[in-house]
Amino acid sequence: MSERSSGVITNGNSFQKSDTSQSSDLGDSDSPLARISRERVSAELSPDSGIAVTPLPSSRFKYLSWHKVDENGVQGNQLICPRVREGPPEEELYLREQEGVHEDVRRRRRRRAGEKERWEERLQENWENCVELNLSFQDLGDPYQLENFFRILRRLIRVEKLQLVDNALRDLSSIPLPMCKSLNLHRNYLTSVRQLPKIPQIQQLVLSENGIEALGELVLLGATPLHSLTLCRNPCAFLEDYRARVFSCLPKLKVLDGIPKLPEDCVPRSPPAPSRTCTIL
Repeated sequence: MSERSSGVITNGNSFQKSDTSQSSDLGDSDSPLARISRERVSAELSPDSGIAVTPLPSSRFKYLSWHKVDENGVQGNQLICPRVREGPPEEELYLREQEGVHEDVRRRRRRRAGEKERWEERLQENWENCVELNLSFQDLGDPYQLENFFRILRRLIRVEKLQLVDNALRDLSSIPLPMCKSLNLHRNYLTSVRQLPKIPQIQQLVLSENGIEALGELVLLGATPLHSLTLCRNPCAFLEDYRARVFSCLPKLKVLDGIPKLPEDCVPRSPPAPSRTCTIL
């Protein structure tokens, strides 16, 4: 017994008998399925080679649509793809066709409706009247989230107490907070005082656990009524004469890292005397 690449079997006498026995009921009937089958069987013969090619059982049905084999007693092993399932009713097929035609229209309508809802939600936000607000732990990992977060911050024109703890913020220099008196930026990614928002009325400022290195930039806050500052766990907090240098930049400051201003913090730093000795290690 030999097979061709198309899947038909040649010179299979035993197969011919089984094929005839399996489809005898269909061949004897005068149904449309039987007529199409008889017409297609003659096309399966190869007169040029002189060898009669016996078709597979599934060849009788390969020219039929899947919904035409219903109620014909066809077995699964007689089909190329035996997973024949009941199809949708005609009403549903019609609705699917109409859905494909009008899908673009419905998509545009949904988009316009969504934009209108978002605009109405923004009008109801009323961020301008917030006086005390906590926006900590926002997990701003996506650029869209960060952009929307900045949009909210720009509308806080009356906020006086603002919490922005652990938001991975890097630069707030474009944010105006004209009425803010207390700002908590604990555990963010600020590396310079220049990255702070515009806070002309600030009185209490928390910048702990950031990346601020230079203390000289603190003079930028000298024109503000700042009296309490927290800089602990920043790189600048490990510099020599840390407290004295901070109070020299901010003379009106009263509390640094939770500790009130001490008399020794007001002692001016004296430059180190030049050493005339040489130490060889």
